[in-house]
Amino acid sequence: MTEQPQEVAPSLAARVLIVPIRFYRAFISPLLGPRCRFYPSCSAYGLEAIAVHGAVRGIWLTVRRIGRCHPFHPGGIDPVPPRPVRSHETQGR
Repeated sequence: MTEQPQEVAPSLAARVLIVPIRFYRAFISPLLGPRCRFYPSCSAYGLEAIAVHGAVRGIWLTVRRIGRCHPFHPGGIDPVPPRPVRSHETQGR
């Protein structure tokens, strides 16, 4: 039998960071129209990065991604990197 990864509730810091991203997606992004040169969009990337990596690393990955969004970058598919497996997390299985 294989174990399913446990879902961990986002921390308070992560939830605080998610609110402005959701606000942007609901109210600002529709006014600007589709402009993203990446898939997934930067806001979707930010939500996923914070959910997968937590507040600190998630926001760092999101800032790096937004920094790559400029006319001289070709864009393309840029998924959130997977969370690294640490040796203490695999012991005892």
